Amino acid sequence: MAENAAGPDLAELIRYLAVNLVDKPDEVHVELVEERSANVYELEVAESDLGKVIGRGGKTARALRTVVQAITPRDRKRTLVEILE
Repeated sequence: MAENAAGPDLAELIRYLAVNLVDKPDEVHVELVEERSANVYELEVAESDLGKVIGRGGKTARALRTVVQAITPRDRKRTLVEILE
């Protein structure tokens, strides 16, 4: 699941952050989907926890994406976090 020895394991970071937000941590799953122009991390949580991960007005989701962007190496393709419904 790790990208490489030098780069951060973003999937594990996203999972860690999400697990600490939700009521059902066993149902948190993160999967990396590599596309041509971007690495997309798909975050899936229990339906009842969706609001906790998105937050009021999307603030929590925006904060999660900001953290990921802050640690993503600049020389790579775009990195996106997608919350699956």
